[in-house]
Amino acid sequence: MGDTIRLIGAYTKTIMKAWFQYRVDAVLRSLAVFLREATGIIVIYFTLLKFDTLNGWNLKEMLFLFSLLFLTYGIMILFFTGLRDLGYSVRDGSFDRFLLRPRGVLFQIIFVNADWFAAIGHGGLGIALFLISAGNVGIRWNVANVLYYLTSIIGGVLIQGAIFLFFGTLNIYLLKTDSLKELMYWNMRKFAGYPISIFHRVIQIGMIYVVPFAFVNYFPAQFLLRKEDMALYPHMFLYITLPVGIVLYLLAYVFWRFSIRFYKSTGN
Repeated sequence: MGDTIRLIGAYTKTIMKAWFQYRVDAVLRSLAVFLREATGIIVIYFTLLKFDTLNGWNLKEMLFLFSLLFLTYGIMILFFTGLRDLGYSVRDGSFDRFLLRPRGVLFQIIFVNADWFAAIGHGGLGIALFLISAGNVGIRWNVANVLYYLTSIIGGVLIQGAIFLFFGTLNIYLLKTDSLKELMYWNMRKFAGYPISIFHRVIQIGMIYVVPFAFVNYFPAQFLLRKEDMALYPHMFLYITLPVGIVLYLLAYVFWRFSIRFYKSTGN
């Protein structure tokens, strides 16, 4: 265990040196990610200036909903960058090097890279939105609510990590899954910034049962805010973000362990 922790520390130190070798560029790229994602928030801001609420959600409540989405992604990408980019490794043959090293393949993929620019940009925006909104939406921050919030963050990270692991594993069979991931992850993520109750029933079903982004931010926010549109969904959904994350990640891991046996190198 001690050797594993030291190895993780060595990986992390090396990765940070590589990403922040050019400090001005690193700051500007992180800022660019922050501003790119903040554009959507600005659109919401001006929209709600005109319409006041969106299906009962006011501006501060919408910002709180967004904060969960950005914060969980910022944490998740520190651990799952390698899975996000696994298709490139499979196609150019560089994935083979993981198979030759005396460490678990998934362990290496998780710890040999981390997109610090995305982590800082998304995570920083999530923290900023939380600070702006959390004290102005009527949440009573007692011990129970703080613990619920923290476990929901963990669950949201695991849910998105499981999705990346699943699509990363599909590259073993299909070699390239970028379009599928764009459709099923990135496009669904765009919906996740809004209360799912405003969408057609088909989209709601997709966000709950297919690509469960609703458990990343909507249901955790509902637990803390108790908006009226929660009446559309089973009450138990408020409490299962962490279990959903754990189960999804375990299923994705089983799929990974089964599929890695069928990997065939593409050469170089």
